[in-house]
Amino acid sequence: MTEDLKAIRVDQFLPHPPAKVWRALTTPELMAQWLMPNDFRPEPGHRFTFRARPVGATGFSGVIACEVLEVTPPRRLRISWADAAHADAARTEVSWTLAAEGSGTRVLLEHSGFDPDDPTQQLARRLMGGGWRGRLRRALAAVLDA
Repeated sequence: MTEDLKAIRVDQFLPHPPAKVWRALTTPELMAQWLMPNDFRPEPGHRFTFRARPVGATGFSGVIACEVLEVTPPRRLRISWADAAHADAARTEVSWTLAAEGSGTRVLLEHSGFDPDDPTQQLARRLMGGGWRGRLRRALAAVLDA
């Protein structure tokens, strides 16, 4: 299987019903616990930011400018994602798709739009790939288990 240089994909089963997972994905206070501090609202067109630690190797400022692109409760959330400090920063998209599976939920995360020919974007993709996997497997799971 070849590595997709344009996207990160994470497929994770969580032993919680879709409504509970959806709440953790779309409630700002819960998002802050498993992802990052934010001023998110689940409304298409809403512009918001996430705040994280800057990453010097990629030039990442630590502030992520986002816009809600799609909200289909309790199935799909899609947002844009770009470094707020750089006007020419690559704009990527993150989507979460939820599907009921038994008594739990299958979560498919896709972070797409990376330029396969840009070394900085590829470094960011590799770093974020591990981060997304950890966030879904550990941080989101911990919020849901609380």
